Amino acid sequence: MATAANLVNLEAVTVNLVHRTLLDRISLGVQTGDRIGVLGLNGSGKTTLLQVLAGLKQPDSGRVATGRGTRVEVVTQKSALAPGSTVKDIALGSFGDAEHAWASDSSVRSVLDGLGLGGIGLDSPVDSLSGGERRRVALAAALVTDADLLILDEPTNHLDIEGVAWLASHLVARKGALVVVTHDRWFLDAVATLTWEVVDGDVHIREGGYSDWVFARAERLRLSDAAEERRQNLARKELAWLRRGAPARTSKPKYRIEAAEVLIADVPPPRNTVELQAFARRRLGKDVLDAEGITAGVIALDGNERILLDDVTWLIGPGDRFGIVGVNGSGKSTLLKVLLGLHPTKSGIIKRGQTVRIGYLSQEVHELPTQMRLIEAVTEVARMVNLGGKDLTAGQLCERFGFTNEQQWTRVGELSGGERRRLQMLRILMDEPNVLVLDEPTNDLDTDTLLALEDLLDAWPGTLLVVSHDRYLIERVCDNVVALMGDGKISQLVGGVEEYLRRREGMAGMQVRVSAGAAPEPAGPGLDAAAKRLLRKDLQKLEKRLESLDRKETELLGKLAVVGADYAKAAELNAELALTRTGKDETEIEWMAVSEQLESD
Repeated sequence: MATAANLVNLEAVTVNLVHRTLLDRISLGVQTGDRIGVLGLNGSGKTTLLQVLAGLKQPDSGRVATGRGTRVEVVTQKSALAPGSTVKDIALGSFGDAEHAWASDSSVRSVLDGLGLGGIGLDSPVDSLSGGERRRVALAAALVTDADLLILDEPTNHLDIEGVAWLASHLVARKGALVVVTHDRWFLDAVATLTWEVVDGDVHIREGGYSDWVFARAERLRLSDAAEERRQNLARKELAWLRRGAPARTSKPKYRIEAAEVLIADVPPPRNTVELQAFARRRLGKDVLDAEGITAGVIALDGNERILLDDVTWLIGPGDRFGIVGVNGSGKSTLLKVLLGLHPTKSGIIKRGQTVRIGYLSQEVHELPTQMRLIEAVTEVARMVNLGGKDLTAGQLCERFGFTNEQQWTRVGELSGGERRRLQMLRILMDEPNVLVLDEPTNDLDTDTLLALEDLLDAWPGTLLVVSHDRYLIERVCDNVVALMGDGKISQLVGGVEEYLRRREGMAGMQVRVSAGAAPEPAGPGLDAAAKRLLRKDLQKLEKRLESLDRKETELLGKLAVVGADYAKAAELNAELALTRTGKDETEIEWMAVSEQLESD
């Protein structure tokens, strides 16, 4: 068995800012095969640590040693692309002019497809690309190499759920080492075998991914008499969700799981769905947002209109908690804006309940009062808010979102992007909406702030619509998931994000089997033996899914038969039954389409 080699070593490294020390005599190293996830609060020094490892920043003291011949590839949050270059120049520049060197390499083609560069076009000038597209090009340029060490700063930004899943599987399959800063907890769990936590100038090293880090942290807090009660409660709640959720994600349970179980023994479920829905009905009435026969589109770069929503009907009731997923450009943000009346429609109507009070968090950080102090910007909206039946002052809510008493007196104009995002969310919550519409709420938020946000949303008694590529957030705070699959319709996903990824994989497989250059009609006599096997395999998967949905439908009907006069429970079961039947109908349509292909051969 080959011995792991040191790639980069840090010895007593210190990095100072004007007013504080970011890294204080840090000693650590990266070896071949390491896959390291880096966590920490915004401003704790995570990006600085990556810059030092990559040789992009010199420490104020200490030593950085990189192994001879070690090839390091770095993708920062602001990777510069040479002006006047094309996508191919940047992404495939490491191959020089030898096009055959990459065109025949399946791993390179996989990177281009996985990051969606084919849709951008290899000959497109990088100067015309959006920020997200430029990040994907820079990421591709690093991934197609045989680098010994990849250093990535927030690589999942601007990737949809499907792209994040692809990137995780690609990085796990790579032979080289990896150091990645990320706030995407699902991604961290899927990729990391070690976790570095940057806190107070030090780096704590833990085995495993995010789940293992939560277990270790909860145990550390259990043993620490000086730990803050709020942090303990947050860690306990997060730990309880991980143990009860889809199933405990920890891959290396080396920590004292028995102690963790004792720690969470008295922690209630994250939320009582029936109780919250009943409260939501009292606040909202029976009507919230109804979209009926909506058709809407956007003007593409070529000047033509592209239809994103085609005769869509979607009824959203009190207490509904929907996560909305879909590929970039499928119309998720447009859907939210249509519901809010901020985007024109070609046909259809939007009905809004009389008592509806909407709080909308867009992807852009809207204009904030930059001359005000943070606490003044919050109290400008309200001084007191009731969340989940608890009255909180503006200062208390600020603390829940990680703003200390000292930080609350910072001028808004001096806040970082992540801090402004938190302030934007605070101002929305202080307005006491009963419908929350959140478009990528996790952008620029650190892990602790995400925990605080999820803690609030768990007990928030209203209707919730969330567009996010953060799979962890959707699984945690949403009861139902819907998808925009690119066909102009809203698809209900009984199986959640996993079902979405299965459907997308099936769609990609169908496209490959039909062949991109073929006529649009289903492939029939031209099917070869391999294509038939794949279709039969798809058919078996669909049949198993139908059997599962049949069982669930029977189970729900049985529960409805004995629910009695508990109308709240009956409403919950009816909603779940409707989603199950919708999923069953859609699965049957898929089954028939695959069957027709096989029968036509």
